[in-house]
Amino acid sequence: MFLEFAWNAWEKRKLSYFLHVTEMKNKSEIFSKKDVLSVSGEFGIVNQIELQGRSFAGASVKNYGVVEPGDVVYTKSPLKKNPFGIVKVNRNKAGIVSTLYAIYKPQTTLYSPIIDYYFQSDCRVNNYLRPLVNKGAKNDMKVRNVDVLKGNVALPSEKDEQRTIVGLLSKLDNLIAATQDKIDAFEQIKKAFLQHLFDQSWRFGEYSELWTSHLLGEITSKVTEKNTENLYHETFTNSAKYGIVEQQSFFDKLISNEANLTNYYVVRENDFVYNPRISNLAPVGPVRRNKLNRTGVMSPLYYVFKATNAAYPMFLEYFFKGESWYRFMYLNGDTGARSDRFAIKDKVFEQMPVKLPEESEQKKIGALLQNLETVMNQTQERLQKIRTIKDSLLKSLFV
Repeated sequence: MFLEFAWNAWEKRKLSYFLHVTEMKNKSEIFSKKDVLSVSGEFGIVNQIELQGRSFAGASVKNYGVVEPGDVVYTKSPLKKNPFGIVKVNRNKAGIVSTLYAIYKPQTTLYSPIIDYYFQSDCRVNNYLRPLVNKGAKNDMKVRNVDVLKGNVALPSEKDEQRTIVGLLSKLDNLIAATQDKIDAFEQIKKAFLQHLFDQSWRFGEYSELWTSHLLGEITSKVTEKNTENLYHETFTNSAKYGIVEQQSFFDKLISNEANLTNYYVVRENDFVYNPRISNLAPVGPVRRNKLNRTGVMSPLYYVFKATNAAYPMFLEYFFKGESWYRFMYLNGDTGARSDRFAIKDKVFEQMPVKLPEESEQKKIGALLQNLETVMNQTQERLQKIRTIKDSLLKSLFV
């Protein structure tokens, strides 16, 4: 609560105190199929064509409900996060929605964007709608349109206070969006660096020497050391997104069997690990470097290797974060592999061509990309802090 509104009590009232049902239809066909709106749990109320690529409206949209800016829309369509439906405010231009939706207009007591923030939490909207579920129908988890306004909400009665709250939360939303845009821009910069630095179309001005060609097996050596003496008990895993991490914290449980760790490979600092499991982030499986500053073990399903003196580990790390080596993998992978794993023989993997510049250029490229990733990680941490502040405000403001 803001100090200037300290004397305004937030009383619990029926939602009908703030909203009323509207039955305004598109009978004169002011709106067409291109104006059909969809209600999304993630994106709010948006144009259906922009969200889904096309309109799903029938031949006529005369019976569709008209949604004006500031109107509130309820959809019964259950989602995993919102089994009882979702409630959203139209913050965009006017449009129309299917008869399956319920539309509510704000009373004079309401600055409607506050409803969006009140119901932004999945927990809050579910807790509000759950008691209103139609108990008469068997296995019916839906709330009837006429019942949506029957629940109680605690909102400020003064519209000025509502506007103040919305203004604060909107500023946080804008800051979140701007920070996310910055992260997206960094991702594009990183992608460009990974492509053009390694195909040598971008060079530091002081370097002009041609890069020398090698096979991966010539500049690395396979790690064959096993944990036979059971000296190491921390099991690592290789994540495409997070790199080499401790297995138990990553999966919230220990996948490996403590009794079988003697057959696992020993992974030391700066060792590389190839994980054949494919994903959207790693279509041929990720290669990541151990930067945990400690030794652990890896399943024999992984290929573990270390760089020789010819290859600077940080340079090799970013080579594998790029995509230039994918073509070799696609051309040399085995057929008949499991759909979730990429199959390639160790000896074939070691035949991968890798071009290396002189050591100082390797270090300069590695340092540039590491600095960029550091800034990206700091920006990501900032984004998470802003989101945490917003979540905390939503919980404390709307009890």
